[in-house]
Amino acid sequence: MSTPPPTVLLLGFGAIGRQLAQLLEPEHTAGQVRLQAAVRDVDKHRERGDLGVELHAADDEATWAELVRRADIVVECAGVSAARKRGPVVIAAGRDLVLSSVGALAEPTARRQLLAGPGRLHVTAGAIGGFDLLAATAEADGLDSVRIRTRKLAGALVQPWMSEAEAAALRAADTPLTVFSGDPAAAIEKFPGNVNVAVALAWATRGRGADDEQLLAKSLQRVEVELVADPEAELSCHEITATGAAGDFRMRFESAPSPENPKTSGLTALSVAHTLRQVLKR
Repeated sequence: MSTPPPTVLLLGFGAIGRQLAQLLEPEHTAGQVRLQAAVRDVDKHRERGDLGVELHAADDEATWAELVRRADIVVECAGVSAARKRGPVVIAAGRDLVLSSVGALAEPTARRQLLAGPGRLHVTAGAIGGFDLLAATAEADGLDSVRIRTRKLAGALVQPWMSEAEAAALRAADTPLTVFSGDPAAAIEKFPGNVNVAVALAWATRGRGADDEQLLAKSLQRVEVELVADPEAELSCHEITATGAAGDFRMRFESAPSPENPKTSGLTALSVAHTLRQVLKR
């Protein structure tokens, strides 16, 4: 009797989830993986096309817990709020969780729950890279400062909490305008769809030790974030500067936004697919 393919449950089936399903089409077609998605409105997603993914309504915690129990791996692609609410259930059930909305780790309670086990958390890099070098230097205590500056079009940075006047002024700016300067935790609260990369950077540079929760908490205080609305930023731009005893490192990444959601990098789904394939190999 042949072994059934692993079941991968997607939390959310929006821009990232749909792109991920397309990226995994070769494995899906070959019967190497079974794809499911937990959504709030099944009919709405079926109208857009399910891309061969089994859609399940998950309006309550009991239903979500049962879907998790039947899955082998869960991939979160539904945003920071959903990651904080639903992710801990996956970890507590002993399942692998691939985290797309890395910003969920900035909140202390969610961070503790997501790192508590027995399930394994897999943190994606998102729209930036170079984490192997940065992690190596941080583990050797070779970094004193870490900074990330993100530039995006103003329209991608408008938030629901902004007044109409604030949003209009942001859209009308004809020169680069700094809309946030501070630490990743504060940044993710104000711009949850834009700065997951800042928390991912803090994760990569947390250093070495037995307690990832404490290491990340300290790293979140060290990383500096600047978010700039730039009328000429046709591509999202992330500039990283890291300095210390190990050297002076400067990296720049420019990526096209997701075709379905300009607030999300088009590279995010690629990063999630890469991480998921690594988990599936193990």
